[in-house]
Amino acid sequence: MIFDNTNKLSSDQAVTATAASENVIDLGVSSRNIGIGEHVPLRIAVTQDFATLTSLQVSVQTSDTEGSGYVDVLLTPAVVAADLVSGYVFNIASVPRGVLGRYLRLNYTVAGSSATAGTINAGVTAGNQDNG
Repeated sequence: MIFDNTNKLSSDQAVTATAASENVIDLGVSSRNIGIGEHVPLRIAVTQDFATLTSLQVSVQTSDTEGSGYVDVLLTPAVVAADLVSGYVFNIASVPRGVLGRYLRLNYTVAGSSATAGTINAGVTAGNQDNG
């Protein structure tokens, strides 16, 4: 799998409380649905084990304004802390339909106590590894 830094949303981002991805992808224009047609691979993976939180949920968000107005396009189920170990990959394989805004980001929602450890690596890739 190949990550391009301009398409990285999180680069080993520490997620200790609910927060947006450290980076935003500017799609250049609004009012087009990049989720239609060819799949645009997206990978969201845990790179350091999480500790002390109850669960973590990831949402794909879009907006016409970079700093505000983001809406959820797709949410993962809440993943319990015991499963949030290095190598865990969230179940979003590609950018979903409904990304109509100019900007794309992820939002990480921490449930329970704040996490004392845990990092995420995420972004658009040239293709995702499939061990199936």
